[in-house]
This record gives sequence, structure tokens and C-alpha cells, in this order.
Amino acid sequence: MGLIIKNASYIVTCTDSILDGVIENGYIIIKDGLIKSIGTGVIPDCLCDKNIEIIDAKGKTVTPGLVDCHTHLVHGGSRENELPMKLSGVPYIKILESGGGILSTVRATRELSKEQLKDKARKSLDQMLIHGTTTVEAKSGYGLDFDSEIKCLEAAKELNIEHPVDIVSTYMGAHAIPPEFKGNNKGYADFMIKDVMPYIKENGLAEFADIFCEDGVFSVAESEYIMKKSKELGFKLKIHADEIVPLGGGELAAKMGAISAEHLLAVSEQGINDMADANVTAVLLPGTSFYLMTGKFAPARKMIENGVRVAISTDYNPGTCPTENLQTIMTFACFGMKMTPLEIIKGMTINAAYAIGRENEIGSIEIGKKADLVIFDSPNVNYIVYHFGINHVDKVVKGGKIVANNGILK
Repeated sequence: MGLIIKNASYIVTCTDSILDGVIENGYIIIKDGLIKSIGTGVIPDCLCDKNIEIIDAKGKTVTPGLVDCHTHLVHGGSRENELPMKLSGVPYIKILESGGGILSTVRATRELSKEQLKDKARKSLDQMLIHGTTTVEAKSGYGLDFDSEIKCLEAAKELNIEHPVDIVSTYMGAHAIPPEFKGNNKGYADFMIKDVMPYIKENGLAEFADIFCEDGVFSVAESEYIMKKSKELGFKLKIHADEIVPLGGGELAAKMGAISAEHLLAVSEQGINDMADANVTAVLLPGTSFYLMTGKFAPARKMIENGVRVAISTDYNPGTCPTENLQTIMTFACFGMKMTPLEIIKGMTINAAYAIGRENEIGSIEIGKKADLVIFDSPNVNYIVYHFGINHVDKVVKGGKIVANNGILK
């Protein structure tokens, strides 16, 4: 069967070919999981088919399926016990020294079986889907040894087959230095390059490699070395850049030809200009800024004005942004980074698709693209952001099929 969505008050196409990327009183015709036709007004009889399901979207807004292009989907445990310490102003390093922080998640992740990790991640994927996310990038980085990193990546690969949400995997062994390599960054880097990455590549477990380039984690020189070796092994590159200290991560992303640079709260003007010139997508994570109570957000407006493609994501993880809901992140993108609702939707669809190399398949409502769509119970795109704190999703369409309806998975 095909599918027709008709009478939509707004269709936000996220394309440049339509004025403002918006069609009013529009329709979308879907067949064989792909978008066959888009238009406004009455549907031409020649495009209709008897074996077709019809959705009346009067009073509703249709967008491409949301793309969450930066998450740490597969991990063990949670860290709600750290919240009182954070609220009382205990520095992160003290939390780490007391057994908390990222290393507590590493311990929890190592202790769980692959099936247990899948069960936990599946619940997160369910939440993502009912809130409109149809594609997600999943970074490893909470195992940090060979067996645990492989276990996490295998879990993501299997869930990509078993769950409606598409999963794009990233190896991020360079997320932190594990206890067994404490004080030996070079040794850990060589372990990843010689032992872990070849196995991941050979078994098709990850498409991208990511690294945390930050003061106290991996320096610019160390990051460049690991990125160079990753590229030689056939990985596409991502980088956690300039989150806290302006080290030059944005500049390094451009120099190394990374597909994306992520966080970027402390990015320099040179970094912004270099990223624009090199067509690096900036993946901004305003939910993390909110959760860490820093009062500082990435300079989205400056990036947009200087020609950088800006994507928005949750950064779903157990320590600094434990939410799977991109609609929540819309609020922080608007009021924290002063982005408009249309910029935000574009940042969570086509720009996010660019950040994972899927811009030719998803992220916009165009003929021939996958029919991944969200129908919001909202008269326009502004209302989705304006009326915050609820789930506006009426239906989610994945590959031309309704997979969620009124907050319930089908």
C-alpha cells in the first residue's frame, strides 16, 4: 500500500527549492517507501491509487523525520546520584575522584552483557521514535577496552536491523583515557589504532571515528595523529571540539576534512571561518549547556551568519544530557542560542543528515527521498517551539509506514 498525507496546514520541506521551505495546505504522496509527489491544494486524480491509505493532516504540520546526529546511545547505568553534588557546586574532577563521572559509566557498561545493553538502548530508541526521531547516530566510548567497545557497537548494529529507527554508528574509543592506560595517552592511541579499529572496520561496526579533543583529554596534536590514522583505516571523521577550552578543534576539523565538529561552545572566529570554508557541519548541543548550568551556549548565530551549516542534536548520554527528546532540545536551541523555529527544524533534519552523510537519502521532503516524516499536532512550525514541554507528535512515518500514533508504537 501507498500513503497520502493531505490538507497539511504546513509542510516544512527543509529544501532551498521552495520559498522558505514551507508549503501551505499541502499534500505528500508516498509509494514503495519513497516520496512520489509533493504539492499544494487538491491532489490530482492521476496521482491517486485505490490501494492507498489517506491521512488528513488538517491543522497539522509535517516535517522530515528528525535526525539525532550526536548521541551516546549504548551504555550501562545512570548517574542521577551525582545530581546533588552538581547542584552544590562540586567540581567534576572531584566527582571523578569519588568514583563518579565517565569512569562510573565505563564500569557499568563493562559489567552488562550485549543483550542487557540492547534492552536499555531499545527503550531509548522507543522514546526517540515516539518523539519524532527516525534516524540516530550512536557513538561508542563507554567501554574503552576491546571487548566492551565491540560489544556496544555490535549492539547498535543489531538494533539497526531490529528497530524501526535507523542507526548510524561511530567508534569513539577516544572518549577518555581508561584506567588501565592512565598517564599513557600514546599507548592508548596505538592500542585503538592497531587492535580495535581494524577489527571494527573489517566487521562493518562503525562508519565514523570520533575523538574528544579537549584540555585534559586529547590534545590537538594527539587528536590529529589519531584522526590521520583513522582516515588511513577508512573511517570518516568527527571531532568533539572546543567544548570547554578554545584549543583549535574547529580549525583541526577543517584541516582534517572532518564531516562534523561537535559542541563548539568555545570555538574561535578562525575556527568558524575554517569550518565554513571546508564545509564542516557544526553539531551544536544546547541541552548539554543547559544541563551543565554553565550559562554558555555555542555561538549559533555567528556560525550561521558566517556560512557554517548548523545541526542540532540531543547529546543523549548518562552524564551531561540524559534526554532522548529532540523536542526538548528545540527549546534550548531557541532560547539559549536564539535560533528561529525554521532554523531549528532544518538543524534537526537536513543539516543533521549532512552530519552523518545521509543528506541524499533523508532530512528533507523531496521526490525520491525516503518517506521518513513527522506529523505534528501543531498549526505551524513556530507553535512546536512556542508550546514547550509536551510531545506534539501525532504520527511518525518511517519508510512510508506509520510506526507511531499518538505516542504509541505500532
